[in-house]
Parts: sequence; C-alpha cells; structure tokens
Amino acid sequence: PPSPGPGEVLIAVGAVGVNFFEVMMRQDRYAVTPPLPFIPGVEIAGTIAALGDGVTNLSVGDRVAAALYVAGVQSGGYAEQVAIRADVAVRLPEEISFATATALQVQGLTALHLLRSHPATGRNVLISAAAGGVGSLLVQLAKRGGAKRVIAMASSAEKLALAQELGADAGVDYTRPDWPEQVRAATDGAGPDLIFDASGGDIPGQCLALLAPFGRLVLYGPLSLSDFRPETEALKALIFGNRSIAGFSLLPHLAPERLASELGELFRLAISGELRLLPGASYPLAEAGAAHAALESRRSAGKLMLLP
Repeated sequence: PPSPGPGEVLIAVGAVGVNFFEVMMRQDRYAVTPPLPFIPGVEIAGTIAALGDGVTNLSVGDRVAAALYVAGVQSGGYAEQVAIRADVAVRLPEEISFATATALQVQGLTALHLLRSHPATGRNVLISAAAGGVGSLLVQLAKRGGAKRVIAMASSAEKLALAQELGADAGVDYTRPDWPEQVRAATDGAGPDLIFDASGGDIPGQCLALLAPFGRLVLYGPLSLSDFRPETEALKALIFGNRSIAGFSLLPHLAPERLASELGELFRLAISGELRLLPGASYPLAEAGAAHAALESRRSAGKLMLLP
C-alpha cells in the first residue's frame, strides 16, 4: 500500500472513472503513454485513510474527489488506495455519491469548460456522442446556457431517446447516410452555429460542411483525425463563410486553486436536479478489461466505473 508523503493524503478508493483516452493509452495511440508498467486512471473518489505531514485542511474519514490529472499525474487511479497531493482532494457534499463525484471530474469539467470557452447562448448547437459521458452533460449545460436549439448525434435510437430526455430538441443517427440532411432540417436549413465533436473519423469533415456562416466546429477528446483532410473547396467555404475550427484540451483550463469551486458548481447542479447523470455500467476493479472492451465497442452510455 502507498504511504502519503508530505502534503499528500492517502485515499481509500470508492469509485474510479474509466475514460476512452485510457483505452487509447493502453493501445499506445494517445498523445501521452506512460512507460510500462503503469496503472491507468486519473479520477477517483473515496475516503481519506491517512494524512501526510503538513496537511491541515483535511481529516481522516473525509469523503473526497481527487482529480489526479490536475496534480500532473497521468496514471494510478485503478487501485484500492491512492496517495495524492492534498490540494487536488475536494470534499464531497453528503448528497454526492462516489460514483457521481467521479463522473463529474474529467467529463463534467470538460463539458463545463467547453461551454465557457464556446458559449451556446442563442445558437443552434450540434453535439456528437450525445449519450456519452461528456455529450450528455453538454446537452444539459447547453440548454441551461440558453442554446437556441440542441441537436443530439448518436448511433442508435435508444441513445437519441436518452439525449432527448435530457433536453435535446432533435436527434440525428449518424450511422444513417442521410444524417447531414437531418441536421440541416433540424436547423431549418441554416446549419449549426456551434458543433462539439469527439467522434473523429470522417465526421469532422462532414460537420465542417454543415456549419452555418460564422459557425464554429470544436474538436475535443481522444478522437481520430486520420480521415480529416479538408479539401480546397472546404477551406474556401471556411474562409469566405467566416467559419472556424477550434481545438480543446481540458488540462490547460484547470488549476488546483479553482478545482473546488468548479467541481462545487457541478455538484450543486447535480444536487438540485438541474444536471442529470446517465447511469453507466459498473465493473469490479479486477474486471477493468471488460470496461475497456465496453468502451471500445461504442455500445456503452453514461459513465463507466470501476468499484474496488
């Protein structure tokens, strides 16, 4: 078992989040792959089991969420106990379960900062993977933020139904060849003003062609861009239509001193019922491989968890 060093706490883990970028790390297809052997996992919630020297703002027994990546740690979460810097351990309200706290770390903070960087107010917004962890939160936060219309993209009728339960105004099945026409119809022919895409493949190129004048395509997450090669005509349309492509990475938006307030905002929305988390499957820690297989299959919805 790890021991907490100075300024650290030891957390008895109650829930661990599983993310698609961890699948890509395991496959050596992500931007950062730690040297082997390594333990995946960057978001946990649990109970403080021990304090390192100098920690005075937390106590043994406190329920906390810990975003390891905010401390610059890219691994270590798939474990029963984790030692981490105390400044990234955030106390949990009693109403917030370990599973909810975990789901609102990587994915909740991603959705929050995506919309802070690219506000949805008054815009037609298209959201890919709208039944996934980030997408389902984006649907709700975009509606709450005053989006004119939210169009959900997903790969099945069941996932689209989930997104529409969360507030999406329309749903589009991107496995159908006519999905771009469905998007245009859902925006009365104008096209989306703002598109959030994490799907990759040939989807970003098709999204670019759908953008309304002055529209923006925001690419985020561990998406594959191998098929995204805009041709000259697409670039002309980008220039003369005042359209733009923006990238988004969560980590540069985060700082330990703001973590408690930003997670606190998400916790308050969840407690009030203004933000609903889709139930995702849970797996024993020893079956992390099955959780990865579920993510790779693209059949999962909501947030996948490991429970030690």
